[in-house]
Amino acid sequence: MTITTTGAIEAETAGRAGWRAWAALAVLMLPVLLVSVDNTILNFALPAIARDLEPSSAEQLWIIDAYSLVLAGLLVTMGSLGDRFGRRRILLIGAVGFTIVSVLAVFAPTAGWLIAARAAMGLFGACLMPSTMSLLRGIFPDRDQRRIAIAIWAGMFSAGAALGPIVGGFLIEHLPWQSVFLLAVPVLALLLILAPFFVRESRDPRPGPVDAASIALSMLALAPIAYGIKEVAIHGFAGAMPILIGAAFAWLFVRRQLRMTAPMLDMSLFRRPAFTGSLLVNLCSVIALVGFLYFASQHLQLVVGLTPMAAGFALVPGMVLSILGGLAVTPIARRHPAGTVVPACLAFALAGYLLVGIAGAHDLWLLVVAFALLGMGIGAAETVSGELILANAPAAKAGAASAVSETAYELGAVLGTSILGGILTAGYRSSLVIPDGVPGALASHARETLAGAMNAADSLGGEVGAALRDAAAAAFGGGVAVTAYIGAALVVLSGLIAAITLGGRRGAAER
Repeated sequence: MTITTTGAIEAETAGRAGWRAWAALAVLMLPVLLVSVDNTILNFALPAIARDLEPSSAEQLWIIDAYSLVLAGLLVTMGSLGDRFGRRRILLIGAVGFTIVSVLAVFAPTAGWLIAARAAMGLFGACLMPSTMSLLRGIFPDRDQRRIAIAIWAGMFSAGAALGPIVGGFLIEHLPWQSVFLLAVPVLALLLILAPFFVRESRDPRPGPVDAASIALSMLALAPIAYGIKEVAIHGFAGAMPILIGAAFAWLFVRRQLRMTAPMLDMSLFRRPAFTGSLLVNLCSVIALVGFLYFASQHLQLVVGLTPMAAGFALVPGMVLSILGGLAVTPIARRHPAGTVVPACLAFALAGYLLVGIAGAHDLWLLVVAFALLGMGIGAAETVSGELILANAPAAKAGAASAVSETAYELGAVLGTSILGGILTAGYRSSLVIPDGVPGALASHARETLAGAMNAADSLGGEVGAALRDAAAAAFGGGVAVTAYIGAALVVLSGLIAAITLGGRRGAAER
């Protein structure tokens, strides 16, 4: 692998990294944590934004979705540009842009302004995420050290999902809603100061020409697919047209890459079982993890009655064990094949889901223990599979490979909410029995969502309100049980994929 440092080209040795590399890892965790927190934090600010800016219902959805759709559509493009122009350079451009747009969002006078700012955040967020993982390839040439680094990377990404409710709840309780955007400023300012000192530049030494057509096709493929998944979750298969459009552009993108001598994304990577298998393992695992967070966060707040901050703290043990599981599996992965290690790790995640499916979600500590098992298992499995993705890609194409991995994470997050969330909602609606005495309008709200039922119960009060609250909690609990078994099936599928595709590999030979 060749590394560009302050304009000079140097050959990287395969020696073990020193303290500067670990300092670089700490610096790279700043944008990882920020972007993962940003995925969830805005949900807590939305009620205050709605009171201030008075957006329509469609505008409210776009305030949330604009960020993730642009991010998903540009990940592969930005990963490829990082390979060409320098991964650290793209990272720093993303940090500067994200900081500026975050400040502009603070002064948003209208919902349209805020939607545009969120879309721009998605653009610069796409610069941040692939760069962080691809830079690890050059910073840690030693595979054992790189496994530890990836365990920390994956753990921080997961930790951000738990920190989002805690940080968001704290900020909204004590400060105006604009504070959720100002959070990015100190984090990325620190990155801009420290990255030039600790993070070395790296790029593809022989990049092909910039292919505007491939860039456009990748965006036209990924963004409609992500949007279509959300539409299907809300409207059923009537909203599937964007997925079909995205799939058509994806076919054109693949066709173009196969015909090019220097493609933006080397499609031959997908012919490597360890690369494709690891991507699928990550995709299924993220679906399972996000799906659990979807119903656990609602149950903890709406049924158990915890505040958003308290609910976030209840999930912290699972996030901590996610990091520890990734660190603990590193020496094991060095001695044993991935096709055995990954399914063994996922057995813990399976136990977490089965615990909820069999015992239900009525007890707070049961949910805490179940998520701890899930986090530990998925954290360990994704450490092994994430390292295999980098190990099975040529070093010069680490940015594009990391971007594909990030796309799997993003689509997994969307699918986790859409598939498992949709199953949960369907189960809740079909089993909810509205008590006598509930007016028609409130009954309609109660049938829509658990939050609607709890709000209706609060407005009714008395015995009727208590009966509606109990009926909604019971219906939601039944939906959680079904969803838990579906999640368990996804974990089993992920384990089977790992056993078949990863086989006896401890990691393919690197190049």
